[in-house]
Amino acid sequence: MQAIILAAGMGRRMGKYTENHTKCMMTVGKRTLLERTIEALKLAGIGRLIMVIGYEAESLRSYIEEKKFGMEIKYVYNYDYASTNNIYSLFLARDYMRKDDTILIESDLIFDTGIIKNVVQAPQPNLAVVAKYEQWMDGTMVVLNAKKEIMDFIDKTRFRYEDVSTYYKTVNIYKFSKEFSDNQYIPFLEAYLKAYGMNQYYEQVLKIFSHIRNSELSAYVIENENWYEIDDAQDLDIANTIFAQDEDILKKYELHYGGYWRFPKLKDFCYLVNPYYPPAKMVSQLKYFFEELLTQYPSGMNIQKLNASSMFGIDEEYLLVGNGAAELINVLGKIVQGRLSVCIPAFNEYIRCFLNCELHTIDSSKNGYQYCVEELLEEVEHTDNLLIINPDNPSGAFLPYGEMMKVIEKCHQKKVLLIVDESFIDFAEKNLRYTLVNNELLEKYQELVVIKSISKSYGVPGLRLGVMATANQMIHKQMKVNMAIWNINSFAEYYLQIQRLYKKSYILACDKIAAQRKKMMQSIAGIKGIEVYPSQANYIMCRLTEESPVNSAQLSLMLVKKYNLLIKNLSGKKGFGGKPFLRFAVRNEEDNCRLIEALREVLGGK
Repeated sequence: MQAIILAAGMGRRMGKYTENHTKCMMTVGKRTLLERTIEALKLAGIGRLIMVIGYEAESLRSYIEEKKFGMEIKYVYNYDYASTNNIYSLFLARDYMRKDDTILIESDLIFDTGIIKNVVQAPQPNLAVVAKYEQWMDGTMVVLNAKKEIMDFIDKTRFRYEDVSTYYKTVNIYKFSKEFSDNQYIPFLEAYLKAYGMNQYYEQVLKIFSHIRNSELSAYVIENENWYEIDDAQDLDIANTIFAQDEDILKKYELHYGGYWRFPKLKDFCYLVNPYYPPAKMVSQLKYFFEELLTQYPSGMNIQKLNASSMFGIDEEYLLVGNGAAELINVLGKIVQGRLSVCIPAFNEYIRCFLNCELHTIDSSKNGYQYCVEELLEEVEHTDNLLIINPDNPSGAFLPYGEMMKVIEKCHQKKVLLIVDESFIDFAEKNLRYTLVNNELLEKYQELVVIKSISKSYGVPGLRLGVMATANQMIHKQMKVNMAIWNINSFAEYYLQIQRLYKKSYILACDKIAAQRKKMMQSIAGIKGIEVYPSQANYIMCRLTEESPVNSAQLSLMLVKKYNLLIKNLSGKKGFGGKPFLRFAVRNEEDNCRLIEALREVLGGK
């Protein structure tokens, strides 16, 4: 068995990353793609490698010879690499394919080392490595029959999103027997080149071949193995995350600040959403108007206020709509001055954005990370501005309505600006839920500013929506001066417009979260080595005790590396003093059970 790597291309889409070297010399996780591929070949017992080279050929050859990879390496030159495609590179290596069974690999791949060994040992003489279609994939797809034989190749011109449930993506790793190559594939390859020229793809030949000889090429379907095809800088970043070294993997994921749909195997217990909302009917309604919303400008700020007014049932003059609550927090941070008092630990945006304020922190750890209303009332005597996140993020601590009203009254008496972030309040138990977003309350208490994140509680973080409510017209005026008139898109605007039609579904979704939170807290509390804190949000804060066999950093790494579960390690957050605290988002029951089982395995609990 031998291997052929097609490495002649210029990798134009990689930009600066391939200015002076080929794609296979790019580094992922401190090792080049070529190093990783050769390691996989050697593990599979392959001793000879044919490199088809062209762009930066001598640089690549010098690199290979310097590395002394410990296997026989032959070179085939594609001098026309700038004007040809991979069909011609493969054609140039045809004589090698006739002499031995071949593993064919493209040079821009990164994959788990065991895949090649599995393909070599598979009984089928001719295999294409494929993976079930996921949203990040593009390029050639295949359709399989029940025996995992390839029935058709689907190129970009024939791709239909309606059929993606039947598609598998070609990973661009193949196994061809020398008989198959000599008697069947190479004759087709030569004929195709004569008919269509050298600027084509070798998979187009396989497409024709699959129609004529359906059972000749089988599929090796990747299930749990990792792989990625690196076509551009974004792909390189993702590959560097998936294949990061242990000490770097968590940092790589965290630096994305979301976007975890690009990692389909990953379950995100870090970022906070509502898995039970929006309902399917609402999603269908948004899809129906997709083209119109995509191609039309959104309305300006004043119209968005009308939509939010309908959604929350208050006067539009008291509302501002933001591109997520983060935009509103950032703009408010430019306006507010004087002393700002806030309980820590807290949501970092409030710590980061209020640059014109003298920040005074209230240590909630002294009260078991719960709110102490007497301490808050005392703080009002000494501050200009008070911030309360209710329920608190990350602790889930909750200030009931009666206690909140005491703080509101005191701030009113002392003319202290009270900022209340109630982004998670809809997840509280039914008998505890309330909102400060109502006309009577806002009109009476001009010092009150309420912020709500629609992204989190309404399950649409991709739309980036949040609202601020206050009857303080001075703050309104200053906010509007600092905000763009078109700050949200048409999809977000339409969502605001139709949300009122689904109020009952929203309440039921919040009830489901509350039930799942209760069940999840009880399950985690039964695991040895972990302590659970009370929560009224869609997340649970926990602390690892002395009985835990791992610290918070070790647990976070084990969960993401072994179980593909991403959690929030709070130990480095201000207010925790390096103590082993964690936060788990509440997801649907299936996902929550997966996390709980993983915690039991790692912590050795019941």
